[in-house]
Amino acid sequence: MVIFDMQDNGPTLPNELERRPKMKIAQTKFNIGAIVRHRHFNFRGVVFDIDPEFENSEEWYQSIPVHRRPRRDQPFYHLYAENPESYYIAYVSEQNLVEDADSGPVGHPEVPDMFIGPDEGRYHLKGGVV
Repeated sequence: MVIFDMQDNGPTLPNELERRPKMKIAQTKFNIGAIVRHRHFNFRGVVFDIDPEFENSEEWYQSIPVHRRPRRDQPFYHLYAENPESYYIAYVSEQNLVEDADSGPVGHPEVPDMFIGPDEGRYHLKGGVV
């Protein structure tokens, strides 16, 4: 489970805690470093960031065909993605991802800048965080 603080207001005093916005708690299926593939399209990647719910542009959202458009109220994952032709960054809803560690390492050239591995089916952040 990943817990997101939707608004960082810096240090708070005890009496300010009551007025501070509540944290959004989002249970995620995948963690940073997970190797995943898209359920419908031919690409896979490594999770490097997670939004607790949709945080991309309205233009991007509307560009998705209605019959494939995901719900906004779910985690969205930033991936170092690859397909047989190229490497890129992808933004994908949780409902459209499946675990793909059994297919081996991801070859995206930015993966080694942020991660070590894969080890035990996932990548690990350099510096041991997550």
